[in-house]
Amino acid sequence: MLKRKDDKSAGYRQIGFLTLIPIIMVVAPLLGYFLGSFLDEKLGTEPYLMIEIIGFGFGAAGKEVYELIKRSAKEE
Repeated sequence: MLKRKDDKSAGYRQIGFLTLIPIIMVVAPLLGYFLGSFLDEKLGTEPYLMIEIIGFGFGAAGKEVYELIKRSAKEE
């Protein structure tokens, strides 16, 4: 009986990891957009910082998704 409960909780954990992927892929570039826009406005460098920080957001999101997939595969 204990084995089934462990399998069930592991399945829920996998679902939790995998539902984070689209959230991360949306939130990181959006944060980059807003932070970049704010800094561009303050420093007068429009649109260069915004574009660069959005790129960093995509890079960070990709790295985090890779780490989540690696962690998810390790727990199988």
